[in-house]
This record gives sequence, structure tokens and C-alpha cells, in this order.
Amino acid sequence: MISEGKKRIWNEYQKEIADDHYFYVRSCVRQNFFPGSEKTFLKIMQHELGKDVYENPSHTTCTGIGYHSDIVPFETAMTVIARQFALMTEAGYENLVTSCITSFGLYSEVLETWHHFPELLQKIRMHLKNATGREFNIPKNLAHASDLIYKFRNNIAAKSTNRLINKQTGKPLKAVEHIGCHYSKMFPSKGVGGAEYPYVLIGMIEEWGGEVIDYPERRHCCGFGFRQYLVMANRGYSIACSRKKFESMEPYKPDLILTNCPGCPMFFDRWQYAISEMEGKTYGENDHGIPVLTYEELSGLILGYDPWDLGLQVHQVAVEPLLDKIGVQYNPLEKYQGIDHKDLGKPNMPSILKFY
Repeated sequence: MISEGKKRIWNEYQKEIADDHYFYVRSCVRQNFFPGSEKTFLKIMQHELGKDVYENPSHTTCTGIGYHSDIVPFETAMTVIARQFALMTEAGYENLVTSCITSFGLYSEVLETWHHFPELLQKIRMHLKNATGREFNIPKNLAHASDLIYKFRNNIAAKSTNRLINKQTGKPLKAVEHIGCHYSKMFPSKGVGGAEYPYVLIGMIEEWGGEVIDYPERRHCCGFGFRQYLVMANRGYSIACSRKKFESMEPYKPDLILTNCPGCPMFFDRWQYAISEMEGKTYGENDHGIPVLTYEELSGLILGYDPWDLGLQVHQVAVEPLLDKIGVQYNPLEKYQGIDHKDLGKPNMPSILKFY
């Protein structure tokens, strides 16, 4: 009875994720932070899994950063998003997948608003028609890109060449997972596991052989929060949030941090460098930081992709210690080479944090 009750409760934390035929919208900032992640997602979905994923080069930002920074009015944001839905409708798709957590949260907010205030939906339809001549259908299924990697994590494992196992010890690698706030804290029912038990990244880590580490500040914000960083005077609060998490996870000696948000990995990665310069403090082994990966980057490593093709050389925290533990094959001489092996030059070495 207890087991059946637990299963029934857990079912309430699940979400429907479409099986195929996705209209994909990229993030406006991710390509600047981690340029290989979205390309890797498309490669995995289309070529490894054989899924139909379409993106329209005419899609735009969702306005999420401007909206959450009180710059873009809500009706303007809704009209911009309605245009994205129109592009999806015109392409013949019904399932929309976002790359960005903030987009996912804002799309969820817009759809919930229209559900409760249908008269506002009609007003936005009129705005879009007057401005662009377009009409749209509401998506039948809205998912975040990490939902899809989670959904097909078993398929990825079946094709894997690497596991989250330390090659030297044979033990599972210790992974810290960090869920973007806009994934499940805004609308818990929209994320796998809700706000209390978010499972979307845990499922990947466990399926691919790793061990998930629990620690006191596991659900604490990374420190981005838009107003906490976009306003320069608030940036001390931003780095303090990340530092609080690093200090909390450090005793458990994690091998990596896995995230599903554009901002979170950027701040966890860059702030480790900043803290090392400010305080002479590092959180990884031997003066290295703790490597921070996006779920696409980790998926690519599991599938045996070249780490430099994944864009891991642009991370502030060196990934080589993690690659060595997993047993990933890589050429260190190609880390800073561009097209046709053109030498791009090495970045300056940080004062404390080991980078190469």
C-alpha cells in the first residue's frame, strides 16, 4: 500500500513530453556563453535519435530578459511570443521546444495567462494580426530541451561510448545538479518532478552511471536573477549567491556541476574564476575549479563527441580533470585551434585557478 501510494504521488509530478516533431527556438544568450550546446542538441536529436526538429531562422528573442527586468511590457512580450507560435503554425508543427529556461518560464506564464483570461488572448491575436498579418495556434505541447534529453536518456545510454564512472577507481563520478529557477519554481507542474523533486537532470546523471550529491544549498539560486546581475550595484549579491553554493557543495568533493539554464552554468563557471582572484580560493582538486557542464555538453561527452567540438575550451574552469576521469579521448594541442587547425592563441592564465 505504501509503495502504491508513493507511485501515485510521483505520477502527479510527471509531465507530458511529445515523442517527435518539434519546433525548436534557440536562446538569445546561450550561443555567447556556451556556443556548442545548441548545435550539439540538434545533432543528438536529429542524427543520433532520428527525431524531426525544425527551427526557423526568423524567430527572435522571447523578450524574457527585458520582461523580467521591467523593460518590456507583458502585452509586448505576449505579442512577440505569439509571433513565435505563428512561425511554428506556418511550418506545420504543434510541439514547441525552448532552449532557454527563461523562455520556457515565460512561455508557460503566457499560456497560463491566456488560459485564465481568454479575452487577453483575443487581444494579442488582434495585435499580431495588425502588426504582421499572421495568425497562430497555441502549441499542443511545450517542453524545455532538457526535457527531451531526459526523455531519451536511455536511448543516449544505449549509444554511449563513455559513462560517468571514474576510470581510475571504477566508482561513479559525483555530480551536483542545479535546476534553473524558471524551469520549475514558477510553475511546478510544468517541470519533471516539480519544484520539490526536480528529476530532469538527476535522471540523466543516474542513467549514465553517476552519483547525485545532495547538499544543503542544493536549491539555492545561482545568483543571476536578472536584477541581481544586470544592475551593476547588485553584482556583489550575485557572486555571494554562487559562493554560498560552492561553500556548501565543497565538502562533498563533486566531480562536476550539471545545469539546464543559460545563466546558471555561466555564473557557476565565471564566478569560480572571480572568487579565485578575489579570495585566492578554489573549490576543485589541485587548484582547479569544479567543471560546470550544460546537459547538451554532458550528453555529447557520453556519446563520445570531441570536447573541443562541444565548445568546452571556452569554459573558464578547466574541463580536463573531468575528461581524464571519464576517459574521454582528446588532443590538448587542439584546444585552441580554429577552422583548419588555425592557432587562435591561448588566453591569459588566471592568477590562482589552473586553466591549462
